[in-house]
Amino acid sequence: MKFGKLKVVRRHLLQRYEHQPFISCLAGFYSCRWKRYQRRRTEPGKSFCFSLVFLYMWGESHRKANTVLPNGLTLAFLLQIFAVVQVVIVGPYLAILLFLFLIPLGMYSPCIREVGTLGPKPALIGHRGAPMLAPENTEMSFQKTIEHGGDGLETDVTISYDGVPFLMHDSSLKRTTNVREVYPNDTAQNAALFSWDALKELNAGAWFLKDKPFSCMGSLSRADQIQAMNQSIYKLSNFLRLADSQNKLVIFDLYRPPEKHPYRHSWINRTLEVILNESGIRPHLVLWLENDMRSFVHSVAPGFQQTMGTKAPVEDLLMDNIVKLNLAYTEMSSEDIRKYAEANITTNLYVINEPWLFSLAWCSGAHSVTTNAVHTLKNLSQPLFLMTPQQYNIMWILTDLASVLLISLIFALHW
Repeated sequence: MKFGKLKVVRRHLLQRYEHQPFISCLAGFYSCRWKRYQRRRTEPGKSFCFSLVFLYMWGESHRKANTVLPNGLTLAFLLQIFAVVQVVIVGPYLAILLFLFLIPLGMYSPCIREVGTLGPKPALIGHRGAPMLAPENTEMSFQKTIEHGGDGLETDVTISYDGVPFLMHDSSLKRTTNVREVYPNDTAQNAALFSWDALKELNAGAWFLKDKPFSCMGSLSRADQIQAMNQSIYKLSNFLRLADSQNKLVIFDLYRPPEKHPYRHSWINRTLEVILNESGIRPHLVLWLENDMRSFVHSVAPGFQQTMGTKAPVEDLLMDNIVKLNLAYTEMSSEDIRKYAEANITTNLYVINEPWLFSLAWCSGAHSVTTNAVHTLKNLSQPLFLMTPQQYNIMWILTDLASVLLISLIFALHW
């Protein structure tokens, strides 16, 4: 036992303190112990690893110190690129913004005009009557047009198999009558191939309450619903008598009967007979639209207002005794309307339902419009957006200034 203790003492006495300044320095830095202490001998491999780590750290710090100048140049170059990108993006943005600010000042609208240059309000012609308030082409529909102050009535005329002109827009009866219930075997048959006795049996109003053809239709009173439910197909002669009694203009598309129809070749003569001999309507209320046999019609009924459905040179129109054009609003401009008006040819535009579009037609000088919405357009006392050039310029300049302030504020907050 004593012999073992002597060995330990001997080993401690013989232990030597090695001078390893590098390792001692690292130990001092990391442990704050600078006093020489006794330790076991460090293996050469471990000392080499510490040396390698230290050299790597020293090399990295030296390299970064040497790259400060190149990094500074890189930063300056990146700032220059950023400035160029700003110019490339902001330049076109400002150009587009300037264009948007200035373009309204050069725009033209017929509703921008001097005070006192606006023409009279266009007359309102009910398209198949008042189809937003009653079943189209029925007596109720035309009565509604008259009640709301319409100036004229527009319709479509077909001739029955036995020669009775009646009002029907479609070639078949499926959409606006109960032909499926009454004549299920003849549902697809042309309307002109039915006799008047057969047509009288059909209901021409129940579909209106069921299908609601217009999304903007208002609700009908109970009395109007009952009246609509009991509408029948309307004869041309009755339609003309109603218009004459209320001093309303009439204009209609006249459909030629199909092949093998008894009135296939005498359809115009038969229609003239009803107008001149059966209805008693005053000729000047009739706007004659059909182009076939126009010279003959003019010779038989010189009082009709000859109306053309296509544009043509003024000289040709005057040669055919045309006094009115009936055209889609997309086919006419204010210059065309003015040109024809100088030759005493008035213009009717169809089909115009929206107040803004009616306002544009009014400002363009249209003399009348065909519409489904007589009850709405009658309430307009002046065009929408009517203003003088000075008012228009002031409005846009103020709008531009407000936009500039708003955009500047947004840039200031987010820059």
